[in-house]
Amino acid sequence: MIIPTALSASAIEGNAPISFGDDAYSRLRSDIISCRLPPGAFVTEPELMQRYGIRKASVRVALVRLAHEGYMQSRPRKGYQITPITLRDVEEVFTLRVQLEPLAARLAVGRVDTAHLRELEAACRHHDPALPLSEHIQSFMHANKAFHLAISAASGNERLHRTLESLLDEMSRLVALGFGVQKTKPEIKHDHNALIDAFEEQDAKRAETIARRHIETFQSMTMEKLYASLAQTGAAIPFTGAGNWR
Repeated sequence: MIIPTALSASAIEGNAPISFGDDAYSRLRSDIISCRLPPGAFVTEPELMQRYGIRKASVRVALVRLAHEGYMQSRPRKGYQITPITLRDVEEVFTLRVQLEPLAARLAVGRVDTAHLRELEAACRHHDPALPLSEHIQSFMHANKAFHLAISAASGNERLHRTLESLLDEMSRLVALGFGVQKTKPEIKHDHNALIDAFEEQDAKRAETIARRHIETFQSMTMEKLYASLAQTGAAIPFTGAGNWR
C-alpha cells in the first residue's frame, strides 16, 4: 500500500486539488496498464482512497478520466470495474498498429535519431535478475514504447504519433496480462536493430517492411500467450492474480 504522509495528503490536496487529482489519475492508470489492478476487477472509491492514500475528490477526478478513456466502467451499487480484456482487443490493437507503424517508419527515414534508438533498444534488453517478472515486463514495455514513439515522433505527423501512443498503452496492458500469466518476458529478437540499420541506410521501403514484420510477429506471440492463458485458467481471459506475478 502506498500512503503519503498526512502533511502531503492534506497540504497538497488542499492547495492544488486538480494537480493532486491528476497524480491520482496517473497512478491508477499506470496500475491498470501494468495489470496491478487486474482486468475485470471491481473497486470502490473507499478502497482506492485507502490504497493510494488520497481523498474522495481526487479519486473521482481520476475515475472520470479513466472511464472516459475506456479503462474503467461504472457499475451501479458495485462501484467501478476495470475494463476486461478480450481477444478482440488484441486483434483490433494490432490491426491498427500493423497499418500505422510501417507508415511511421517510412516517414521517419532521414529524420529519426538512430543513436537514441540504439540506447532504447539496449534498454529493451536490460535484465536485472533481482527484479520480479512483473517488473521486468513493465520495464520492457516502457522501453519498447519509447522506442516506437521515438520513430512516430520523427515522422512529423502529430496525429499519427498520438494515435500510436494510445495504442501502445493498450498493448502494454495486453502484454502485461498475457505474458505475466505465462510467466515469461516478451522477446523482440533482432527486428529493432534491423530497423535501425534501415534508418541509417535511409532505406524507406526496407524500414516499412521490417516494421510490418515486427508488428505481425509480436501479434502472433501475444495471441499465443493469451490463448495459453485461456487454456490454463478456463476463462475467456484471466481476470485475477495479475498483481502477484513473480
